Amino acid sequence: MAARKSRMATEIDESGGAVRRQLAANAGAAADLGARLRALAPPFVVTIARGSSDHSAHFLHHCIEVKLGLATASIPPSIASLYRAPLKLEGAAAIAISQSGASPDLVAMQAAAKDAGALTVALVNDAQSQLALEADALLPLHAGEERAVAATKSVVASLVAGVSLVARWSEDAALVAALDRLPAILEAGSGGVQDGAFETLAHARSLFVIGRGPTLAVAAEAALKLKETSAIFAEAFSAAEVLHGPAGIIAPDFPVLGFAPIDAARGGFFETLQRLASFGAAPLLIDVEPHPRWPTIVAPDCGHAFLTPIAELHAFYRLAEATARRLGRDPDQPPHLTKVTRTV
Repeated sequence: MAARKSRMATEIDESGGAVRRQLAANAGAAADLGARLRALAPPFVVTIARGSSDHSAHFLHHCIEVKLGLATASIPPSIASLYRAPLKLEGAAAIAISQSGASPDLVAMQAAAKDAGALTVALVNDAQSQLALEADALLPLHAGEERAVAATKSVVASLVAGVSLVARWSEDAALVAALDRLPAILEAGSGGVQDGAFETLAHARSLFVIGRGPTLAVAAEAALKLKETSAIFAEAFSAAEVLHGPAGIIAPDFPVLGFAPIDAARGGFFETLQRLASFGAAPLLIDVEPHPRWPTIVAPDCGHAFLTPIAELHAFYRLAEATARRLGRDPDQPPHLTKVTRTV
């Protein structure tokens, strides 16, 4: 009898369709919001999120800073929910990202940002949630119901929603066109997994996950998923930072999972990975082409440095789900976790 397909695997498969729905449904709203933000001309941007959504927010930081030149920072929701600190956000844009839109601390932080004079924008899957209804502007994720505890399609949807907003805000027609091609790329899946990729993760108890530039946020998300689904202690680092101390713990065959960027960060990323390998690390790559020496999960090149990391993460999710099952764990029922975390 064939093994039951996990909810996590099903939802990974649904990611392309979710992105297709979102781009179609939000085209007008994203264009209108982009125009509104251009008129506002915020001096800076803040984001409000936790967990996987905060990884999406950090990905958005990179896109905004590179494309729009605006300093962007994450505000811990507890600044409002616990400390009730007065904020000075007049004229800023405050972007909240959430799957459920239900956590009290996120709602409190969004309300505090609005009271402080920011334009509040919500990227939320549940369009009827308090976070969505109280925002000045809403871009629903349109991911559909997500039942697996380990979020996948809603994370992909939130990454795409952020890039879509930046594309419309910056009036980048080439990026809009690349986004339109993304659903078909995600629906087609990855280019395959080389022998050795599963073994590297299945035998790991701890590892580094490395990214740079647009892949740093997806590296952080991958590290979280390995903890959630496979009880592998994974820690994410920038390729620009990992040699500043963390590399000191590398021993022979220490696994290093690397998300390769396709932009200006690519050369330095591979130089760092080669240095780590010279210390004894065992690299495992997620890239658009196979590496001649290291096992590689081949992801499609989406034609833009902001979009290929999303395809790389989508390919990784399949590896994470398969690794959990190989280890005898149920990826749909990670211990101690619930789908919605209501932090105060």
